[in-house]
Amino acid sequence: MLSATAAAVALVAGTLIGASGAQAAAPPPPSIAALGDSISQAYDACGYRACPTYSWSTGSVTSVNSHASRLRALGATGLVVSNNSVVAVKAAGLPAQAQAAVTQKAQYVTVQIGANDACTPTVAQMTPTAAYEASVLAAITTINQGTPTAKIFVASVPNLKRMWEISKSKAGARLIWAAARICQSMLVKPTSTAAADNARRDQVQARVNEYNAALARVCTPARNCTFDGNAVANYVFTSSQISTLDYFHPSISGQAKLAEITWPLTPYGAP
Repeated sequence: MLSATAAAVALVAGTLIGASGAQAAAPPPPSIAALGDSISQAYDACGYRACPTYSWSTGSVTSVNSHASRLRALGATGLVVSNNSVVAVKAAGLPAQAQAAVTQKAQYVTVQIGANDACTPTVAQMTPTAAYEASVLAAITTINQGTPTAKIFVASVPNLKRMWEISKSKAGARLIWAAARICQSMLVKPTSTAAADNARRDQVQARVNEYNAALARVCTPARNCTFDGNAVANYVFTSSQISTLDYFHPSISGQAKLAEITWPLTPYGAP
């Protein structure tokens, strides 16, 4: 951990903090904003494109039962919805999204970021953990300072090695992974059992694990911030919950599962 990052965390702990963790029975907010990458855009859920109406966070399709849909069911009938997530973005792009949420005066903000920081052409190009942590910290600090009453929910990064394990034996998946060069740090040579390739996959997943630890470090002390406790990271996705368009992003049922497993951990879904 870089000392600058540690100092920034200390600053948040000393000046921005209120209660941490889920807050039971919180009244539904008037607005929600999603920050993150293609997962929150529901990329490939309905075609080779972003499909935000299927997003686990802000989607409107009934079958997904997103956080936004659940908030409306709690009484937020006039809910203002913004999806600031961007396909292919890395953590470095998160602070700008957070500033947009502040401008939008979003009172509930979901964050899901990190897959693109690990899914790079080579292992050497993965975002260093310290840089990843600094970007997430900057985003949360922006929200804490710009919209002090906003509640933040941070979802962990899915297990990328599990994505490889689900589809590595499928010829269609291997063809698409190679042709589209999807997450090559993890998915190149998908059937290889060579020691070097096994070690490479382990290294990528280890970096993802570091990102999730960083999310916990940053969110836990911050005002009104709830981390999912690795609920998404630990969830074992099934084949049907992964899009067959790229064998990597969540399918519609995968987006529904993300909403289902994260909602009870939010300030609004707690019993």
